[in-house]
Amino acid sequence: MSSLGAVPLRVALVAPPWFDVPPRAYGGIEAMVADLATALDRRGHEVVLIGAGRNGTPARFLPTYAEAPSPRLGEPVPEVVHAAAATRLLDELDVHIVHDHSLAGPLTARGRAVPTVATVHGPVTGDLARYYAELGDAVGLVALSDAQRRAAPGLNWVGTVPNAVDVDTFPFRADKEDFVLFIGRFNPDKGAHLAIDAARAAGRRIVLAGKLNERPERDYFAAEIEPRLGPDVEYVGEADGALKRDLFSRARCLLFPIQWEEPFGMVMIEAMACGTPVVALGRGAVPEVVVDGRTGYILDDPADLPEAVDRVDRIRPADCREHVAANFDVSVMGRRYEQVYLSLLGLPAGRPPFTTVPDGLALAG
Repeated sequence: MSSLGAVPLRVALVAPPWFDVPPRAYGGIEAMVADLATALDRRGHEVVLIGAGRNGTPARFLPTYAEAPSPRLGEPVPEVVHAAAATRLLDELDVHIVHDHSLAGPLTARGRAVPTVATVHGPVTGDLARYYAELGDAVGLVALSDAQRRAAPGLNWVGTVPNAVDVDTFPFRADKEDFVLFIGRFNPDKGAHLAIDAARAAGRRIVLAGKLNERPERDYFAAEIEPRLGPDVEYVGEADGALKRDLFSRARCLLFPIQWEEPFGMVMIEAMACGTPVVALGRGAVPEVVVDGRTGYILDDPADLPEAVDRVDRIRPADCREHVAANFDVSVMGRRYEQVYLSLLGLPAGRPPFTTVPDGLALAG
């Protein structure tokens, strides 16, 4: 039994196949799965992690690929091979619950003796909305935000658990340098071109960091970013964990001018964990993550971004850090997922009158 009095569970986590767990640089889902594995382990649960490549978590690791097929990101075959291998491995495990973070994996849940939970890491519109609807009640879906659930209220949602970071691994810095930061994929929806325009209008230098591997990313960068580069606009490439933390801690603010209904937005909590406020457009989950006027500013119009950049020094860095620690630390995420698992298993939360999960009750889920 864990020190917090929770029921000790045997949990199988299935990561996507594309990057190590945690990833060396890009790989937001893999980073989240690694943090969840660590959080559940700290709460006294027995965790088995199915993924690809290298394992950097305390969980028992079962690889589907000896080396993560990162260069093939977006191809269908590695995803399907990973799902098939994961299904075989899961058949050999004695667990209470399966928590799948891959795309194809939930297709194998129907008929499984134990409940399957899937965190929906992307949008729930178009074909993806239909995909999750077709899963029916075979899979309990967990949203990252209320905004994500509102986009498809008819799906089989069983909980809402925001993503999280290990706050202690992000350096807090109260004194900021006079540059603004954009970190993210180079995609029109992320709005890097708007970030450059806003920083330039505010008379501030901007640093850009992000993945630039896939053809659509390179095309967007060539069309919208390269013409805007100059002495006040620096692209530093893809940021690994160390560079990312360094940039977050030193930046005056993070610009997050998204152009779509973002289900969450990890970079916002990573920046705030370093005491760095966020200046964002109020799409998707932004109002659930940023406290307007306290940990950053939420705007409706890109034309208002420069003025908000000018006044971020009114935000107390300590408030940003405290907000993330209270709401988006991995310990909070682990507790929330534990509650989802217990609910699906029909077990009480808190301090139940037993110290092990009754196998019959677990399998009844």
